[in-house]
Amino acid sequence: MTRGRLAVHAHFYQPSRVDPWTGRVREDPSAAPFHDWNTRVNAECYRPNATRGNLRAISWDLGPTLAAWLADEDAATLGGFSDAAAGGNSLAQAFHHTILPLASAADRATEIRWGIRDYELRFGRRPLGIWLPETAVDLATLRAAEAEGILYTILAPWQAADGGLDTRRPYRIALGDNRSLAVVFYDAGLSSAVSFEPEATSDADRFARERVVPRLAGTAAHDAPPPLALIATDGELYGHHQQFRDLFLQRLVAPVAAHPDRGFDVVPLAAAILEPGGRLHPEARITERTSWSCHHGVARWSAECPDAIDGRWKGPLRAALERLAAGIDVVTEREFAAMAGSPDPWPLRDAYVDVVVGATAPEAFAERAFTGASPSRADCARLPELLEAQRWRLAMFASDAWYWDDPIRPETKQVLRAAARAVRLVGGEAGRALERRLVADLGVLTSPARGLDGAAIYRIALAEVGQPAPLSSG
Repeated sequence: MTRGRLAVHAHFYQPSRVDPWTGRVREDPSAAPFHDWNTRVNAECYRPNATRGNLRAISWDLGPTLAAWLADEDAATLGGFSDAAAGGNSLAQAFHHTILPLASAADRATEIRWGIRDYELRFGRRPLGIWLPETAVDLATLRAAEAEGILYTILAPWQAADGGLDTRRPYRIALGDNRSLAVVFYDAGLSSAVSFEPEATSDADRFARERVVPRLAGTAAHDAPPPLALIATDGELYGHHQQFRDLFLQRLVAPVAAHPDRGFDVVPLAAAILEPGGRLHPEARITERTSWSCHHGVARWSAECPDAIDGRWKGPLRAALERLAAGIDVVTEREFAAMAGSPDPWPLRDAYVDVVVGATAPEAFAERAFTGASPSRADCARLPELLEAQRWRLAMFASDAWYWDDPIRPETKQVLRAAARAVRLVGGEAGRALERRLVADLGVLTSPARGLDGAAIYRIALAEVGQPAPLSSG
């Protein structure tokens, strides 16, 4: 018999709730008695887990939009994440929680690069792994991650193309050209129990005895490492979705000395995947364009997925925003070409994350962008303005906008505000024309619950943050 190993991964993420014009989170009565949902979830989950030391014992990823909020509102809790990151057991996350298989090649590369850079700036080291939003995956996404130095990721077991795969060991996904990336497929039964069975997590010792030990029983193959069970869930489960489950987590991952020997070790995920000695993991294949939260691949974020009662609005919303993104890109390339030295906007967009996270001032960034040229004052002002438009144009594709059943929800209104901020930063007649076209395109979709078309929802989203209505599309 081989002593088994348990690893726990928590995906910590909140969508951006900031007003794109002010950078502040508005008060949300639905989160009462707290000011907003970020504040509430932080009090119930992030702060307790950081305080209890859970972050040092588990694997985790911290969404950049959440990290930015913590930096402004609870630096001590962010410090808890930073201290835990020193152990090397945390992953980066694609920046805007975009469904990467649905993104263009340029956008997915930027989202991965921004996520890696955000991690590097906040935690002082390069990440070895990355969390793919909703674990949505295809080979192009894995190749883009590997090209940036990423060594591993986490997927759901049903994303494996090979039937009967033993999830108790890591695998290697071949990417072509002698490139590969390691993947660990989490344990579906254990993860589901932790996520959806409150009774199962009322007693950590019983959970370990009755759930974990049986999953690790058996003799490992002669060439295999000790069996590994990975529990992967939303991090908000531990204290927010389930009250007191931060205490369950603390007990589950406590050192052996804190409880009777359970017959397995709690191990860092990165160490289990990237074992010393260069052991080569067996090869596996993925089923492309799949995710952990949609039974129909990635249709939940792009089409009439049966998981939604009425998802007819989802395709038209994505088409409207993709058309707007293409228009913003055309204006960006045209205006950059007319600037001194004709700087290439796309490498600059990748680097602009330093401005977004506050590591570099816009003026200093523009000055470096024009090295070797003699820009006008207008060029120095316009370059960061157009890159700020690109920032919000990327934010338009946050996955939350499509996740639920109706576009009248706050998550969809938030990406519509991001679209408005992006197109209005473009400005001029080009921006006005793009916004008129956006309003016309949004008019195609309808809220199932309210019967409002997308153009009306766009106007409501702007009115809620005190922004003027768009010009008529007529």
